[in-house]
Amino acid sequence: MESILNISAYRFVALNDTAQWRESIRSQAGRAGLKGTVLLADEGINLVLAGAEPGVRDFVQWLTAHESFAALPLKESWSSDVPFGKLLVKVKPEIIRMNHPTIRPQAGRAPAVDARTLARWLDAGVDDAGRQVVTLDTRNAFEVDHGRFKGAHDWRIDRFSDFPQALEQHRAELAGKTVVSYCTGGIRCEKAALLMAQAGVENVLQLEGGILHYFEEAGGKHFEGDCFVFDARRTLSDTLVPVPTA
Repeated sequence: MESILNISAYRFVALNDTAQWRESIRSQAGRAGLKGTVLLADEGINLVLAGAEPGVRDFVQWLTAHESFAALPLKESWSSDVPFGKLLVKVKPEIIRMNHPTIRPQAGRAPAVDARTLARWLDAGVDDAGRQVVTLDTRNAFEVDHGRFKGAHDWRIDRFSDFPQALEQHRAELAGKTVVSYCTGGIRCEKAALLMAQAGVENVLQLEGGILHYFEEAGGKHFEGDCFVFDARRTLSDTLVPVPTA
């Protein structure tokens, strides 16, 4: 029975009291019996947590009662076991490391496209303005190898901090197209979309909520394989259930 509720979420929002938030979140999540990782930085929050449903719901209710996290978009999935060994709550320079300080998503989001619109565009091969649509995978190469959108650009990066250099090398191949950046849950493709726009790439969008939200809204349409996740489940199918290992 799939009795463990897994949640993932991020929000770019200016935080001035990360040390205090670390202690409060660690206390509340620990009291709720949750395991997983929460990253905090001046630019926001990034979390993946799991536990029994009542504890998860109580924690989410507590967290989203605070103004900074009221708009936190949660993605949910279920598993038979908790896929994390312990609870970690850390303060970092960035909630997803790009090493590019001029990119500040907390000051303004990148334009986004929802899952069903992207699926429709990929059906047609063009967006509503008639421009060719291409998808760009912003994940690490080993993640892409588990599954990706059919025909996606894959720059074979080893870590997300390699993305700015890869963009310099590949920017010309994006010219004249509508570019949809995507990742697992949305956090990397949001920063990537902002960087591309700053670099002069036109018609750049992020996939709202990443692959996991796309699976919720559009299933596996146009996606080949499964989605790698950084926990004991390893990969999720387009129905958001763990894929059995051989």
